[in-house]
Amino acid sequence: MRSIFTLIHVLGLVTMGFSGLMMTCFLTSYFNNDGVTQAFSDAMLISFGIGALMFLSTLKSPKKLSRQAGFLLVAMTWSLSPMICTLPLLLALPNLTFVDAYFETMSGLTTTGATILSGLDTLPMSLNLWRHELNWIAGMGIIIFAIAILPMLGIGGMQLYKAEAPGSVKESDLPPRIAQTAKALWIVYAGISLACILSLKLAGMNWFDAICHAFSAMSLGGMSTHDNSVGFFNSVPIEVVLTIFQLLAAINFATHFVALRKFSLRPYSVDMEARYFLLLVLSSCLLAAGVLQYEGTYPDFLTALRHASFNLVTIATDCGFASQDFNQWPVFVPVWMLFLSCLSASSGSTGGGIRMIRTIILIKQARLEMFKFIHPFAIRPMKIGDAIISNNIITSVMGFIFLYFICIVILIFSLLLSGLDFMSSFSAIIACFNNAGPGLNLVGPATNYSVLNDFQTGICTFAMLLGRVQIFSIIILFVPEFWRK
Repeated sequence: MRSIFTLIHVLGLVTMGFSGLMMTCFLTSYFNNDGVTQAFSDAMLISFGIGALMFLSTLKSPKKLSRQAGFLLVAMTWSLSPMICTLPLLLALPNLTFVDAYFETMSGLTTTGATILSGLDTLPMSLNLWRHELNWIAGMGIIIFAIAILPMLGIGGMQLYKAEAPGSVKESDLPPRIAQTAKALWIVYAGISLACILSLKLAGMNWFDAICHAFSAMSLGGMSTHDNSVGFFNSVPIEVVLTIFQLLAAINFATHFVALRKFSLRPYSVDMEARYFLLLVLSSCLLAAGVLQYEGTYPDFLTALRHASFNLVTIATDCGFASQDFNQWPVFVPVWMLFLSCLSASSGSTGGGIRMIRTIILIKQARLEMFKFIHPFAIRPMKIGDAIISNNIITSVMGFIFLYFICIVILIFSLLLSGLDFMSSFSAIIACFNNAGPGLNLVGPATNYSVLNDFQTGICTFAMLLGRVQIFSIIILFVPEFWRK
């Protein structure tokens, strides 16, 4: 019972934090006179009032989180935060339903990038900024950001860290305390984001587009200020800049931190995840370009390589920009892109899906099983680099991947039951579950998710939530044994 008050206390702090985040959009609206200043003013007051009431009423509660409460806080934060974030949209766009607004903010906070909004080119500047701010602030995770703040309140953050990022986490060369680690990673994240903004400005974007698209690229969120996404610019330099920074965002930020601290590229060469990720994605770009040229989609290989590389990288990294309507490409290429979105991104990155480390472990386990079949009495432990992987980790990875595919299958069948066609259902769930954004057919890059009814929108919203918290943090709450002492 005491943990409930602690949860309310922290959620109040998070709610007030979102109120503060709205201030930049309020000022943007005020100085640009875009017509929604009152909406942000009211949203700020409402969210701050709710947050302050929650925070102050539990000020004397014990500042301690149990393991169960840590997982519950992850689930509640990701579920309730989008509700607070709908306020500016609902107040500024009166024709928008709560279901659609919740989908939009869940998409932003889970860095999915799927949208139900049309007319983005004429959307008030402050609302566009709000969507991209949600992407950026959630890029490294609301919870891991809170880890840097919670210790100041006397609340330990290790339970949250384990709940938010299960699996392999690099610890060598990182600051020893979890709060210091979170701060270090956020400094790296902010620094690379600034570099992305400046690069996009030099590539030809105006300052506003550069800020918004840098926020989306670094969070792998995929939101855009234009209905045609990156295709609006039709610029090779912009596509090159975004491709580079999306690849950087899909690599473990702990690796970036170590590389910057040592001022060396060696950490990237010894990071097995980064090597496998880059090899898989870059070779897939060549494969996709070859298919597109062979099928006559583009007249020459260089043009095919340009469009294949950008769109494949953006889906494979779970970002979700688009420069072409890849829904019209030979079906092999977009389906391959969606497949890559399931497994490419590294652990400790802003991407989603299974993550490359689990893919590597699964492949090594399959090879080990074949070795044991040939040499049944041999003893051969699994290694990644010089580290021996314990059976507990292998079992956990296999359990996660089983749940991953079971959840996807159930959600696809739920959409099929609602009457949606197979390709739209399949691609929508894959894209939402992996936080990749656009799918195929009715939810392809040339359209958006507004074609779905409320039930279908709800299913896709839940898929985004499950994918972002890596399944366990939600599913485990429904296991009775978890709540027993």
